[in-house]
Amino acid sequence: MSGAPITRREAARRVAGAGAGLYAAGALPFLSGCSRSADRPNILLIFSDDHAPHAISAYGSRINRTPHIDRLADEGAIFLNSFCTNSICGPSRAVVLTGKHSHINGRLVNGGEPFDMSQWTFTKALQGTGYETAIIGKWHLGVQPEGFDHWEHLPGQGRYYNPDFRTPAGNVRYEGYVTDIIADLSIDWLREGRDPNRPFLLMSQHKAPHRNWMPGPAHLRTYEGEDIPEPETLFDTYENRASPAGQTEMTIAEHMFPAYDLKITPAAADNETDQRFWAAEWDRMNDEQRAAWEAAYGPRNEAFFAAGLEGRDLVRYYYQRYIKDYLRSVASVDDSVGHILDYLDESGLADNTLVIYCSDQGFYLGEHGWYDKRWMYEESLRMPFLVRWPAGIEPGTRVEHMIQNLDYAPTFLELAGVGAPPDVQGESLVGLMGGGHPADWRTSIYYHYYEFPQPHRVARHYGVRTERHKLVYYYATGEWELFDLEADPSEMRNLYGDPANSDTIAELKSELRRLRTLYADTTGEDFAD
Repeated sequence: MSGAPITRREAARRVAGAGAGLYAAGALPFLSGCSRSADRPNILLIFSDDHAPHAISAYGSRINRTPHIDRLADEGAIFLNSFCTNSICGPSRAVVLTGKHSHINGRLVNGGEPFDMSQWTFTKALQGTGYETAIIGKWHLGVQPEGFDHWEHLPGQGRYYNPDFRTPAGNVRYEGYVTDIIADLSIDWLREGRDPNRPFLLMSQHKAPHRNWMPGPAHLRTYEGEDIPEPETLFDTYENRASPAGQTEMTIAEHMFPAYDLKITPAAADNETDQRFWAAEWDRMNDEQRAAWEAAYGPRNEAFFAAGLEGRDLVRYYYQRYIKDYLRSVASVDDSVGHILDYLDESGLADNTLVIYCSDQGFYLGEHGWYDKRWMYEESLRMPFLVRWPAGIEPGTRVEHMIQNLDYAPTFLELAGVGAPPDVQGESLVGLMGGGHPADWRTSIYYHYYEFPQPHRVARHYGVRTERHKLVYYYATGEWELFDLEADPSEMRNLYGDPANSDTIAELKSELRRLRTLYADTTGEDFAD
């Protein structure tokens, strides 16, 4: 640690100074003949953590509004069927960087060996074509970044208040709220840290709204006095599903920490883990931050302890505490998107800058009684993907085609005017952004989740999703799930055992086998036809 927290003004000065030193040293290489033409767009990827599409108003959220993120849909394109390949933070980021499924890029789970940074990534490829590249915010791959001319990233999950950042010069602690800091550092780099004569890639990557959902100072009282609508499946009993659904440890009713997750303090005396986790967050705050926090949460906690809630009333209360803090965290992310879009407009960069907002996966907002992600069920499988590029995308474009985070890397390469290596498994989205409807676009997606047993005890599984159906195989238990997404969008009725679906099952198993062969996935136990 480098001592006392520093201000963002000082951070901006250091960014500019470090950049000038790199340029003078010739450390930012150009290949001879590389174009510096303005025809190649700048690329700004704003990447949040655990932001479910159903908490974005452009996707029809019934629980919150996100006016700044919605601008991207209004002024560009919204992809309505965007999915991940492995619903967990680090592996999703590895898929984005490589354009390859987890079993190919080697990052199957969050823990274990660090990501193999020696392999090909789209950021290294963009560097080779003359793009200036930067990443600011959450990295979460357990290794020092490569393929970036500038990087400042959170260690691990990072902290919400007064966070530490790792930089080439060492660790530094910034005073403030992490979402605001990441946005400000991103704008500082755009304004003062880059070479204005080069196209850029900036990956501005937020911690929020990841657990433990700590709101920033501007939104400590947002949603005060409101009741957020409950999902219809909040009290799901997991009947008519394969057994793993009822064995997970991610329920709002039983598996949240009262202090760390729900901010109900003081923590229960017999829960030392909860107290330790919360103390690690509380101790980072300065006196002013703690005073603001106590003013907001103190009265809520007094009312909770006085109410003596039990049973379903207690679960409903926990849901309200959880979802409001999640949405408050989202509100700060939305504010930050607005600040960055405003800067692009004011600086003249907007017209030729492709801006993407997405997240590493979806998240459970009480559906099936859950928080977290991991499952192939819709709430965690779906990802937001909204994009604005005034020079290349018509405002109000709506894309129905099925895409995955595999597709980002080849998209960026096509925008830079270079082809993707043959082992990249995704497809470029540039044609879809322009309103195209390729006849040979995929009609199914493949998913594989690996991290078991901890945390949350979500069983390993893989599966195929088409426009209407989903077939999932839990290979440790030999169980299957089949859902008709048109008739049962909440995935409450497993149809696998119904003989009336034998033809559909056979077709989906054939497609699942085709995808496992196409993507060369030999991990997990195979299945019999």
